[in-house]
Amino acid sequence: MSTGRIGTLALATRVAQKIAGPAEAILGYQTLILEELRQSGPAEAREDLEKVLGAARALQQLVHAILRGEVDLGGGEETEARLRHDLRTPINAILGYSEMVLEDFAVDLGDTACADINTVLSEARRLLAQIETLVDMSRADPGAEIGEDSDTRLAEDLERTLRKSASSEARETGRILIVDDEPANREILARQLRRKGHVVRTAGSARDAFETLAEERFDLALVDILMPDMNGIELLGLLKGDATWRDMPVVMISGLNETAAIVKCIAAGAEDYLPKPVDPVLLHARVEACLERFRLREREKEFTARIQHEKDRADALLHAVLPAPVIRRLNDGEAQIADRFDDVSIIFADIVDFTPLVARTDPSMLLQQLAVLFSEFDDLAEKHGIDKIKTIGDAYMAAAGVPDPRPDHARAAIAFSRDLIRSMARGLGLDPDLKVRVGVHSGPVVAGLIGRKRFVYDVWGETVNLASRLETTGMAGRIQISGQTLRALGEDAGPAHARDHEVKGIGLITTYLID
Repeated sequence: MSTGRIGTLALATRVAQKIAGPAEAILGYQTLILEELRQSGPAEAREDLEKVLGAARALQQLVHAILRGEVDLGGGEETEARLRHDLRTPINAILGYSEMVLEDFAVDLGDTACADINTVLSEARRLLAQIETLVDMSRADPGAEIGEDSDTRLAEDLERTLRKSASSEARETGRILIVDDEPANREILARQLRRKGHVVRTAGSARDAFETLAEERFDLALVDILMPDMNGIELLGLLKGDATWRDMPVVMISGLNETAAIVKCIAAGAEDYLPKPVDPVLLHARVEACLERFRLREREKEFTARIQHEKDRADALLHAVLPAPVIRRLNDGEAQIADRFDDVSIIFADIVDFTPLVARTDPSMLLQQLAVLFSEFDDLAEKHGIDKIKTIGDAYMAAAGVPDPRPDHARAAIAFSRDLIRSMARGLGLDPDLKVRVGVHSGPVVAGLIGRKRFVYDVWGETVNLASRLETTGMAGRIQISGQTLRALGEDAGPAHARDHEVKGIGLITTYLID
């Protein structure tokens, strides 16, 4: 880049940078002043304040013209004088009308409005005082070496950034739908976008747009606001209200120079807004930015879905080994889970003559048979609200009333046990047919979570030991229960055959066989 070009750009940057801040502040405060005046008056001051607003806008337009390079900065003292004049004109108007409003209406204006007007006056006076030094083109040296002055360095950095951005290729291409009732507008936009590698479809109305959307998926839609059958804002509302198209970014295009229309579009969910006639450079910049954001959101959704999928898998595995109440307590942050339950029923079920079967059965067939059996047992446990504790070889241990206490634990345990025996009697397609014996005892237990890597939820106590003994001393196809369980069952026990016998580790007790 030539040093003359850098010097000129540095001067434009210096002038615009120092004017832009105060000019924007003046325009912003003046807008607020008029909004307050419309609500609380006095109405007589509005005419002068409207003139102040017009002058602030003229000042802002001049700043934008300098930034766009539309103001000649290389014409020497004559150009310098003209620019000073152009700057002073709106500033003097701002000062004059604002001072008159304060003189005539200070008593009627609210405190906030008066403070804002004084802020406008302060910014305008500061800006007016700086004009002599702001525009000093006769002393600016366009040939100054790069690096001698901060403004020149700033201009060089800006030029380098702009040059890099202009030469960079589009990072994102996609499938784009153009909705516009004017064929010429559709053709121009489509050709501009296709040159950048986008796949483009067009629609002349909202109805055509919906038909096209039903057939294809798009990454972006460009929608004109003024259309005969349905305007673009209405179409935007329907798109954002439908889950199928809600996530598709929409850029509105219109010749309406109305802030209200722009605000309405953004509020309705538009990604961006482009004024007509559409500037090609701005079009491509907005399209590429929208597509990039859309792809980032899509990748984020995919990543979130994968995380949720893995979480669901982990939750499913966790529910396969732990009762739901225990999982909730773990999720709530409990590190140690241990409880005493005063009244529960423990069930042990064991497959009769399974050990000899192991010696003569192929391992894969053996595991398949066990899987069939225990899957059936698990389904029955879920049916009766029984919690499976664990399997021990060919034995199945479960509990009723743990970890959620229930007054009918004994009845639930016996109903579950009877279904176990019935399912075995049906054979379940196993060869040879197998039978099961069941032991049930009711009483107190301690239950809790143990282990760190392969943790399990287990139960301990004499109730567990006796239930296990009742199973081992029981009979195939029958349920052996203790006296405590019989009393808990009451009339639901049905016929019970009492038997007195020695139980290892416990001694002589009376137990009951039921069907």
